[in-house]
Amino acid sequence: MSEPIQCQSDDPNLAGVAGGNSVAGNGVYGWSQGNNGVLGISLSSAHAGVAGTNDVGVGVYGRGNPAGFFDGNVTVTGDLTLTGADCAEEFDVSGATDIEPGTVMVLDQEGALQPSQQAYDKRVAGVISGAGNYKPGIVLDKQQSSGNRMPVALVGKVYCKVDAQYTSIEVGDLLTTSDTPGHAMKADDPLSAFGAVIGKALRPLETGQGMIPILIALQ
Repeated sequence: MSEPIQCQSDDPNLAGVAGGNSVAGNGVYGWSQGNNGVLGISLSSAHAGVAGTNDVGVGVYGRGNPAGFFDGNVTVTGDLTLTGADCAEEFDVSGATDIEPGTVMVLDQEGALQPSQQAYDKRVAGVISGAGNYKPGIVLDKQQSSGNRMPVALVGKVYCKVDAQYTSIEVGDLLTTSDTPGHAMKADDPLSAFGAVIGKALRPLETGQGMIPILIALQ
């Protein structure tokens, strides 16, 4: 293996190390078996340790799990685009560990969540995120835990288990908990629904049980 090369420049217009030009390959390639592949350090408050610029595409690309880690504050001057459909938050889940995405959840006496069991339950907290082709765009309070924790959609669109045996569901109907465990139903009693509404149906369901997208709007 070749010896490391050290370069220095006192000219602010010149780089200490310059990457070679490439038509199709990497301009600079860094590889390490036990440390950072590429390390950039700047002692200037006006300049970045590592800067990436691209006039026609992505300036900085990261791939991994996680793809990026920031130890400190993050400033974004443009739009922040998230490809997921809802804003979810992780909660401790009591009881069963095989709860499916789309399940309607309510608070238990300890502040953890469990599948809903009764109609018009004012303890309703949200719907388990990740069903269908709607994935969470952001997950709050995500942490390492030995217990059972799951993301619950609190804002946005999510697929939800619904039961139309009580009455058919149309687009725009308010939904609440039902007597069918983990399922929502149309809230056709306004007085009972106060404080127990999960959201609005985005697709209809005439009969039976199914999974439909809803707009989460706890109220």
